[in-house]
Amino acid sequence: MSERRPGIVHLGVGAFARAHLAWYTQESSGAPWGITAFTGRSPDMAEALAAQDCRYTLVTRAASGDEAEVLDVVLAAHPGSDDGAWRRVVASPATSIVTLTVTENGYRSGSDVAARLVAGLDARRAAGAGRIALVSLDNLTHNGQVLREAVLGAVTDDELRTWIASNVAFPSSMVDRITPATTEADVDGLADLPGALPEDRIPVVTEPFAEWVLEDAFAGIDRPAWETAGVRIVEDVTPYEQRKLWLLNGSHSLLAYLGLQLGHETVASAMADPVCRTAVEQLWDEAALELPLPEPEVREARAALVDRFANPRIRHTLRQIASSGSEKLPVRVVDVLRHRLDRDPAAGIGPGAATAIAAWWLHITGQPELVNDHGAPGPDSDVHDVLRVIAPDLDTTPVVAAITAAADRIRTARSAADRTTSDEGVPA
Repeated sequence: MSERRPGIVHLGVGAFARAHLAWYTQESSGAPWGITAFTGRSPDMAEALAAQDCRYTLVTRAASGDEAEVLDVVLAAHPGSDDGAWRRVVASPATSIVTLTVTENGYRSGSDVAARLVAGLDARRAAGAGRIALVSLDNLTHNGQVLREAVLGAVTDDELRTWIASNVAFPSSMVDRITPATTEADVDGLADLPGALPEDRIPVVTEPFAEWVLEDAFAGIDRPAWETAGVRIVEDVTPYEQRKLWLLNGSHSLLAYLGLQLGHETVASAMADPVCRTAVEQLWDEAALELPLPEPEVREARAALVDRFANPRIRHTLRQIASSGSEKLPVRVVDVLRHRLDRDPAAGIGPGAATAIAAWWLHITGQPELVNDHGAPGPDSDVHDVLRVIAPDLDTTPVVAAITAAADRIRTARSAADRTTSDEGVPA
């Protein structure tokens, strides 16, 4: 029988939650907390966890090698279809936190996520179980506010709406830890890895870096002492959301589109290319000018990203990152440009942003077989079509000229890379 308090309910249990939320919770000092996990739709992970008493191996993959530890913070795992268990656990007085990793689609109108949360909260109100926090761990700006709006939008009972307003907190959070999909080779490799759970079929592989910035909005609500494990508790998460979006996510998109143009497959490979690295540094220079954070902190974040991106043993594919550019570029790249122009209308578009947008343009027109983006313009699009999708108000002569020039530079670099590949017989 575990001594952990079953105080956290998590919806959407997957690799990221098991490498991030679970790890931080297990590493926290003080009274030990546990997690009751629910899957989204498929019952597979609940069944797999239950078969191992909810224990699994976390493999931290550094450039120098792997380290393994066994996490036992998950106390029980249920399929998402178990509505009775969901209502019972959310209504329990022992529960004070519900966390979610349900992807962006889980917050959209018509998703069953909000309805499930409302059902759980209604059961909690009926049980008189007191205040509770709902914490999104998804990569959304102001995710606490987004979650609150999704939940309230699914409430049809005015009395329940009033109860939620008084008893439910929706702290925003920023989370970060690259967690690639576990492969059969990863599973097989556990046999030779000290510290791994014997015969583990569901290990999680992750990078050494982890970050969690959490809004301090837990008045009257118990939570683990996450700050003892490195979680930063702050009044406003917004600057840290911007730092992640503009530095990490923005450069990921740039590396994806530019790297694919130059024949690369992974982030590590693209980051080792001087053409890509220069463009990333330019994008970071532009973002740094707009971030409302101390310069040393921004500099430290950039240095950490260089190390993370260069880790050759974390296989983060560019094709995966390249999806949904029509949704990602406005918040990862264009938002920085808007701040830049608001601060100095004469500044124009920087070379980093111009290269990112130009690379996306060349990606959708020159590599249509790789495009996974319902909002993208077609393969015969020009630069005006591209701007119409991500920044229609910026379709000006100077911006168009800068993006067109950046596209020409990418074509030149691509031709040089093609010649090198032809001459040497290996990718540049």
